[in-house]
Parts: sequence; C-alpha cells; structure tokens
Amino acid sequence: MLTPRVDASRLGFSDTSVLTPLEEPLGQQRAVEALEFGLTITSPGFNIFATGPMGTGKWSIVKRMVQRMARAGVAPPDWCYVNNFLDSFRPRCLPFAAGQGRAFKHGIETLIQILRRDIPTEFESSKYLDAKARIVSQADGRKKVLFREVNEFARDRAFGFQEEAVGFSLVPLHEGHPMKEEELVRLPADKQRELEERKTHVEAKIREFQSQIHALDHETERNLRNMDRQVVKNLLDQQLEPLRRIYQDLPEVLGYLDQVYADIVTNYKDFLHKETHGVPLLGLITPGRTADLSRYEVNLIVENKPDGGAPVVDESHPTYANLIGKIERKVHLGVVFTDFTEIKVGACIQANGGYLILNALDLLRQPFAYDALKRVIRTREVKIEDPGEYFGFSTTGMKPQPVPVNLKVILLGPPILYHLLQAYEEDFSKMFKVKADFDVDLVRSDQEDLRYAQYIARLCREEALPHFDAEAVSEIIQQGLRMADRHDRLSLRLSLLSDLIREASFWAQQRKHSLVTRDDVDKAIKKKRFRADLPEQWIQDEIREGTLIVDVEGEVVGQVNGLSVHLLGDSTFGRPCRITARTFVGTKGVIDIQREAELAGHIHSKGVMTLSGYLAGKFAGAHPFALSATLTFEQTYSEVEGDSAAVGELAAILSSLAEVPVRQCLAVTGSVNQLGEIQPIGGVNEKVEGFFETCKKRGLTGKQGVIIPVRNTKHLALRREVVEAVEAGQFSVYGVNSVEEAMELLTGTQAGERDAEGRYPEGTLYARVTQRLGEMAEIVGTWGETKHKDTADEA
Repeated sequence: MLTPRVDASRLGFSDTSVLTPLEEPLGQQRAVEALEFGLTITSPGFNIFATGPMGTGKWSIVKRMVQRMARAGVAPPDWCYVNNFLDSFRPRCLPFAAGQGRAFKHGIETLIQILRRDIPTEFESSKYLDAKARIVSQADGRKKVLFREVNEFARDRAFGFQEEAVGFSLVPLHEGHPMKEEELVRLPADKQRELEERKTHVEAKIREFQSQIHALDHETERNLRNMDRQVVKNLLDQQLEPLRRIYQDLPEVLGYLDQVYADIVTNYKDFLHKETHGVPLLGLITPGRTADLSRYEVNLIVENKPDGGAPVVDESHPTYANLIGKIERKVHLGVVFTDFTEIKVGACIQANGGYLILNALDLLRQPFAYDALKRVIRTREVKIEDPGEYFGFSTTGMKPQPVPVNLKVILLGPPILYHLLQAYEEDFSKMFKVKADFDVDLVRSDQEDLRYAQYIARLCREEALPHFDAEAVSEIIQQGLRMADRHDRLSLRLSLLSDLIREASFWAQQRKHSLVTRDDVDKAIKKKRFRADLPEQWIQDEIREGTLIVDVEGEVVGQVNGLSVHLLGDSTFGRPCRITARTFVGTKGVIDIQREAELAGHIHSKGVMTLSGYLAGKFAGAHPFALSATLTFEQTYSEVEGDSAAVGELAAILSSLAEVPVRQCLAVTGSVNQLGEIQPIGGVNEKVEGFFETCKKRGLTGKQGVIIPVRNTKHLALRREVVEAVEAGQFSVYGVNSVEEAMELLTGTQAGERDAEGRYPEGTLYARVTQRLGEMAEIVGTWGETKHKDTADEA
C-alpha cells in the first residue's frame, strides 16, 4: 500500500461540531502516568523532568495537568517582609493565611494613619497642656525656692548678684550696697582675705544650686516624657488591641506588634506635626515634611486567594533574579540606599506551596540560575541577597530572613539534555527523580482516530476556528500517519498537527466555507510545502537543466541512481544522485572516494565496508578475492552520512564487474548486510517523491520507478500525486528483500543461484561476476609469480 487509507464513513460523525472536545491528553499514557505520580508524591526530591522530541505537546500537557492538580490543592500562606526594629539590615518575614496578608498590611497602615492623627491631637488637648503646665509650674516653683535660698545665703555673707552680658557674677556688699573696685582695693589685707573666704563659700553654694537646677530640669523633662509616653501608650493600647486579638495565634506577628509598640513609644515625636529643616539624610527626611514613617510599612511579597488553590508559575525567563528575587535600590542626591520595602521576590517564592515550570535549556543558559535552583530544592528555603553575597564577594547590603518554601519543580527539555545531566551533574538524579518521557506516536485504532477528531474539535472551540467535516478529519489523520512514518501509528507531534489545522481553517475561511473540507486541508499542505520547498526546486531545476547530471532513461554500466534526503530547517526533501563504480585488477578492495576525501560519516563508511564482506563471502569461494573498486557520489560536495545508499553502491560494483548495464529509469535505496538482506531505511517517502519529481520534470514514461526495501512498505505515505501516477501506470514503486531481487529489477538479468557444484548458471549476472573475479585473481596471481621470479633472478 503506497499510502494509508482513512475511510471517512467509518469515523461515525458528519463534522467535529457534534463531538465532545478531548479533555485528557492525546496519547502519552506513559508520560501522563509519570506526571500524575510526580505531582502527587510529596517526598523530597521527587521533582519532574519532562522530556521528549520537540512538538509533542509537552508544555501544554504539563500545564493542563499542573493546573488541574493546583485547583484541587490548598492555597498556601501569604508572606510579608517587615522591618526588624532591632536590626534594620535583617528584615523579618511573616506568614499569614491565604488572603490575610493584605488585611494585615491594611491594618498596620490604618494604625499609623490613626496615630498620625490622634497623637498630635492628644498633645494639643487642654487636658494635656494643663497637665504639662502643672509639671512645669511645679518645677518653676522649686527653682524659685532654690534661688531664694542661694540668694539669702549670699546676702548673709555680704554678697549679691550682678547681671552681666554673659550671666550673673558675685558682687561684695557694704551696708547693702555693691562695693566699687576702688573700695575693694583700699580694704586691709585681712579684710580682703576674709572676703575671699566668704566668696569661696558662696561660689560653692552656687555650684550646688546649679546642680540642683540641672537635676530639677532633668526630672521635669523625665516627668514630661513619661507623661507623653503614657499618653501614647494609652492610644496604642486602644488601637493595637484589635490587631493583637486577630493575630493571637501567630506568635511571630505578636512579636512584631510588640516591636512596633516599643518603637512608637520611643519615637512618638515622629508623629507630631513639625517641620524639618536642614540637609536630608538618605532620603529619610525631606525638608518641609514630617519624619519618615516607612519603617512601619508592610511589604506584601506574596498574596494568594483563599479559594484559588495552589499557585502555578511558568517562568519564561529564569534568570537568577527572576528565580530568587532581588533587592532594588533608590537614589537620592547621588546617594544609593535601600530598605526592606525594596525587596522583590522571584518565581520560587511566588510558586511556594505550588508548582514551578521551567524550560531546562533556558535555565542552563542563565549564569548561576541552575545552582540557585538546586540550593532552593536542597535547603527548602529562598534566601534573597545581593548577587555579591551569593558569589562570595563581601557586601554590606541587607540580609532578609530566608523564606521557607515547599514547591514542586517541573523542568522541560530534550532527551539529550536529560541524559547529559544524568551523566555529568551528580545532584540532578537526587533532585529530579521522576522522568516523564513523551512519545512521538501512538498505535492507531478506531478509538484513536476518534480521539484525533476530538482533539480537532477542542482546538476549533478554543480558537474559534470553523469545524472540520469527516473528509477533512480523515485527511488530517492521514497526515498524522505520514508524520509517524507508519501505517499503524499516529503522530503525536501536536504542534505540527495544530498548525496544519489552523492553516486549513484559514483557507476554509478565505473560501467562505462554513466547514473545513478535504480540499482545504490539501491546499494547506500544498501551500506549506510551497513556502518551504525553494531549495528543492533549485536542485530539481538544476537536474532538469543538466547542471546536476541524473539520467532517467537509458542503461549505463556501473552507474546507479541513488536517493538521499536533505534536511534544511523545516524543509525535508529527497534528491536523486548518481552513484558510480569502477572496478579493476588489484587487491585494495572497495575504495570509498567520499571517505578518502573525508566527506563520509561513520555510518556511511560502515556501510561501504559491509559491501566488501558481502562480495568476499559471495564470490571468493573457489579463488582468492582480488578486487579493487572505487565508489563515489557524483557532484556531491558535502558530507555523506547513512547507509541507505549501500544497495545502490553494491549494484554499481556488480554492474561494473559483470559489465551489465543498469536501467537509469529506476532509482534504488536501502541498506544491506553481509548476507545480502536488504534492510529498511529512513525518509522513504521523501526519497520516492524526490525521484518522482525529477521524472515528472523530465517527463513520465511509465518505466520509471523506485526500488525500496520491503520492510519500508509499512512506512509509505506518499503524496496523492505520486499515488495517482502509480495507479495510472506512469510510475512504479518496487519492494525487494534481497540484493538479487534488486539487481534483477535494475539490470533485467537473472542474478542466478549456485548449483550443487557451487557454480552459477551460464549467462546470469552472478556467473559473469564470478568469471570476472576469477580472471582478476588469475592476473594478480600471474603477476605475483612473475615478480617473485624476477626478484630471484636478481638475487
């Protein structure tokens, strides 16, 4: 069968609008089971690495399953960063029940607003002012008493106080009047000594007086401050009590409220209406405004809805800062500073209590991001710090309290990356113990055909596309079989299928079709191929013009049309190329010119060396194997890889040995083993279609065709154009099991089988090959004997 047939009438519906959209993932039972296990188990280290080829729908399936699990989960707590009044460089983090973090933030903001209003009002009340006046009045009265006492003490000793520019000074008195300087000079010496002694006593009394005044001032200030604090405490007790009752079961929150209480009582003057002057320091005080109260703010870093389930975070740019968080900076008057309100969290904290989805390649491309993620998984906490701290550089920045986390990490990446991490990253297997391996295809059945249709129905509903009729669905299924390269398997490359569905819908809408038809799907396929096949057309045009020499008619000895596949981004196409062989007398065996020129890959070299084994085993039974042969791909200037040209190369060597021409209207592809069995190869559809395209441009004659391994017939899903040409007798596809079958088709000559005496029938292809190899062995033997004789004569 050249292409799988999908009977639209067996699908059981007229169009996809009547179908129930597919809710569960299409195929991928193995991956889905692994995901369910990994998402359900709570033991440490059972994180998930989802791997598989590109386009298998890993991300969409993972996202859907994670969101379903998250909806059934419990909403994790809210987290807030608050000031640590004991050490402002080490902010504290406080947990709250989901949805309560904002309430706490609002409660603190309301408290500060009320205190800003009530504290100044209380300090301006008549009750407060009267009490303050009484304390000051009492202090002033005591000061007057003390002054009167010291004044009387001084007068009793004939001294008085004289006011000067810098204060008061002692003045001696005589009969109640101050003495002048000349009177003091005229006093006798003994009177002056007596005066000095009395002055010393008075000065001592004055110093005692000053000490008492200072003590009285301090006492008054202390009494006023205690009264002020008591006023503030009365207000705080009234305002903080509701918050204490709300959070009475959260010791950490109560401890923070106690710190707030103590700080407000100590720094209550910051709440008074006063204008500040002078130079601001680090932006904390701005001229003309009240003191900064941002230290009482609450930085709500994570907020969850009580009924929102567990969080799901898909971080598309997993840098170190986006994963862990960062501490931003402010600049004021050229000075850089920060505080706890500038702490910004990353995806690990946002996904706390839920699921974090990351692309493994994106993660590994970012410096230090993978190491940071490992630390989070290992320590189960996120430590937000300056990058310099993490990298070992000494800094004096803030060190916020780490946030404990419990999250499930899901990495998505290609299989090669998973195996490399398993082999070279010793911690990887400890942290990602669940592998969700996505397959590229699934076994086809009527049920899976229906699920394909339900997938189309879901995509049409989700993206408001026109629905597909049954014929269009059957064509999509047929394309799924082609992508899988099997008649019995459907492709799970959902991204490619989805794009085909979208393109077919576009052309249906352009044509004003209410439903997408088979013609719309065909047009989408053809248009997509047309957009990508420019390189193929260049090559086909060069073949048609004769720049690349490929014969599709006639017969030539030692020349075979081989088939190769070119992969150029999104374009994959087959190209015929001429394989030539020359054989001559010698003992060098098969010489691969591609390998000698270092234009052959390892697999291709292995295939060529396998040919030597087949030839020696097949034809060297009665005489030594004496053969030299050269093989090459004509007009190829890049590396040749793979062993799918082995049959063509062997055919060229056999044709050259037997001097039997090969039909150029046929191309051949297939691998061969040493026993002459033809093995399957890849890209069979592209190879057949590539040779068909060449023949079509040259003109189809009905004799042209391609020889493929029989084991590849189950992979055939040829384009409709090729199938129609085969059905019309304009082109042929042959399946062969052995080299003999291929050679008979290529040469039109029987290969022959050995008789009881080990000889091939006269006139058969292998008889000619055996005869030629015998002649070559005889020539080599004669030449060897002659050389030996000449050497002996010289001796």
